[in-house]
Amino acid sequence: MTGARTNTLATLRGSIERIESQGDAYTPGRVALGHADADATLQGGLAMGAMHEVFADAGRQSAAATGFVAGLAGRAAARRPLVWVRQDFTEIESGALSMSGLAELGLDPRLLVTVCAADVDTALRTAADAFACDALGAVVLEVWGEARQLDLVASRKLTLAAQTSGVTGLVLRVAAEPSPSTAETRWIVRAAHSPPAAASMPAAALRPAGALRPAAAWSAWGAPVFDAQLVRNRHGPVGQWIMEWKCDECLFGKPAAYPQPVAAAPAHRPHPTPARAQQRRAS
Repeated sequence: MTGARTNTLATLRGSIERIESQGDAYTPGRVALGHADADATLQGGLAMGAMHEVFADAGRQSAAATGFVAGLAGRAAARRPLVWVRQDFTEIESGALSMSGLAELGLDPRLLVTVCAADVDTALRTAADAFACDALGAVVLEVWGEARQLDLVASRKLTLAAQTSGVTGLVLRVAAEPSPSTAETRWIVRAAHSPPAAASMPAAALRPAGALRPAAAWSAWGAPVFDAQLVRNRHGPVGQWIMEWKCDECLFGKPAAYPQPVAAAPAHRPHPTPARAQQRRAS
């Protein structure tokens, strides 16, 4: 083993020891998500300069998780640039990120830099390089499927990089099982029902490349609503909430109590009075 490699390993071990020794002493700043119950559980909101994980099943839940991560990144970035690192395989499986979809969510596509990586190793290196730039607001690392490279050591490296630069990290895992990590929080996200009389589309940010929205459905889509389960919280309890993304305010909130639709009275004749209805039954 060369001397340079020995020094590198020693530096890495020292960095890991510093992360472990900090423990609860590390108190990052927080940004409110907007959902009162979730913010209370998180002791004020999402921790800044830390790593967070979002898991989702394959299929339609990947779109929901993408929309949820876009919302978290929008809150964390606070109008600063955002880097989104994805595997090429992810784009094949679930489609490309839609800039118009992000705009519909209230985010500024001009602040988004997307990077497509050939494999998990390249994605990890790219994310690590992005964390070195403290001008960024957030870094999203999207990994599809089980990835042995994204182990506890890799998680510690990313956590240290986030703490050093103050850039918030979001790891989006689709079709993967949670494993040990140093993440501040871990979420499992599913699609929830949008308001009545609106088609459920939890993540406008994710759409097959080149796909256009039908004109008839343009006004029918409801607000993005998520079933968000917080299964890991290093500094507090966990919980589960139905969270609606409010595109105009760019924050999460509790879904409004939308009234249920009722059948309209026939327009061509008045509703019969009880006496008249009784005469009809007698005849």
